[in-house]
Amino acid sequence: MARAVLDAALAKRRAAQQAPRRRTGSGDGTGRRLRGYSGPGPDPRDPQLFGAVLERIMKQRGWQKPAAEATVFGAWEKVVGSDIAQHSRPVKLDAGVLTVEAESTAWATQLRLLAGNLLKRIAAEVGHNVVTKLNIHGPAAPSWNKGPRRVQGRGPRDTYG
Repeated sequence: MARAVLDAALAKRRAAQQAPRRRTGSGDGTGRRLRGYSGPGPDPRDPQLFGAVLERIMKQRGWQKPAAEATVFGAWEKVVGSDIAQHSRPVKLDAGVLTVEAESTAWATQLRLLAGNLLKRIAAEVGHNVVTKLNIHGPAAPSWNKGPRRVQGRGPRDTYG
């Protein structure tokens, strides 16, 4: 498919190079423009605002959902508020499920209780159906399975009785 698009673009470029160029004047020295644009007023060739151009490109290429997902991570403090953002961070967004890591188990419990409000805030900020579910967990505990003093085997067991 990409090859077909590239071939079509190259064919269009070759056709444009072989076609005679139109002059901006009428050829009689008067310097009048060809038909199509006349006088003052908005013109598609005018300079455009960068935000408007970027928005149009995002809409043409279907990048609204990835941009909304990136907003969740990039503007986490703005989306959920400064107090919650100080004690949590988004980790992963996969198929509408946002994984959030809290700094303590107490904050994880509080965020689970606030999950409905957080989903409403996220939907208001980035759009509906970007985040459909929250998966909240506490801080990652250290793993004791690897390290310099790890011994192979079953590990400590009940040795009494």
